[in-house]
Amino acid sequence: MLIMSPWNYPFQLTLVPLIGAIAAGNCVVLKTSTNSPRTSDIINKIIKAVFPFDYVSVIKGASGVSKAILCEKFDYIFFTGSAKVGKIVMSKAAENLTPITLELGGKSPCIVDKTADIDLSAKRIAWGKFLNAGQTCVAPDYIMIDETISKIFLEKLCYYIEKFYGISPENNKYFPKIITQKQFDRICGLISTNKIEFGGKCNTKTLTISPTIIINPDLSSELMQNEIFGPILPIITYNKIETAYSFIKKSPKPLALYLFTTSNNTKTYIKNNISFGGGCINDSIIHLANNKLPFGGVGASGMNNYHGIESFNTFSHTKSILEKKNWLDINLRYPPYSKNLTTIKKILK
Repeated sequence: MLIMSPWNYPFQLTLVPLIGAIAAGNCVVLKTSTNSPRTSDIINKIIKAVFPFDYVSVIKGASGVSKAILCEKFDYIFFTGSAKVGKIVMSKAAENLTPITLELGGKSPCIVDKTADIDLSAKRIAWGKFLNAGQTCVAPDYIMIDETISKIFLEKLCYYIEKFYGISPENNKYFPKIITQKQFDRICGLISTNKIEFGGKCNTKTLTISPTIIINPDLSSELMQNEIFGPILPIITYNKIETAYSFIKKSPKPLALYLFTTSNNTKTYIKNNISFGGGCINDSIIHLANNKLPFGGVGASGMNNYHGIESFNTFSHTKSILEKKNWLDINLRYPPYSKNLTTIKKILK
């Protein structure tokens, strides 16, 4: 097995699939991210202390190393990361007809309708979005909210951001930094090209960006066309919920969807009519913590599942075998069939 892990949760997203692969009886090569070198060193130290090299091994290195590894033949490849790199991994896997799991991302929507508990919704969204400074593949990427409650919701959202992270989160040593200068510059660029409703402060010394809210951005802008993967939260208002449904259904299928409502009709419609990897009703991100729920994307957000028993299933092959006894051999299955046609018709009746 080849497991390629990302930088945003480098320890968890390496070891969780590894557990499933080992449980299913495989040998594993772990390719860790170059953007989280200290964590890669810790993983390598643990793996060397626990497993023989020919059972589980860690390979570090830049993109050239990843390309070289992908030229080798594996029985299965498990990749977590961006859709751009996922396409490369899938292309290389196809050369050897190697089965693959892709855990990607995308723009995971968050719908807040007029029946929602506004205070609790704001609290849970603020937590889910700005966890790890928004560098989470299932973070709410944008909110679609009924315009009649948008003002009070925004007030509550800002309140909880300040309560969680203080009035200057960009200077809060406990608020996570952006992983690299390149990612920091990209996110700051998104902020500079939009009208800021709240936050928007960038600390160039610590690579920290305060939680930022942008209201009704241009839907064709870069902010709304690509996954943000940072602490920016666009809020889009609607006057009828069908507008939200239409926008989400026209977009690539997301890894997660979050719905805040007390309407059973709305819950039923979302579950039955919109395709997404997984999600929550009246919460965000927390579905990942339930090991009874398979986790994975659909369409552009990935393929196949893991977590809990699904991790074991992912790294296994169900080998079907029928063993026949020798004491009975019915001649009806052997040609010539014309002699047995009458008997077969009676059996079928």
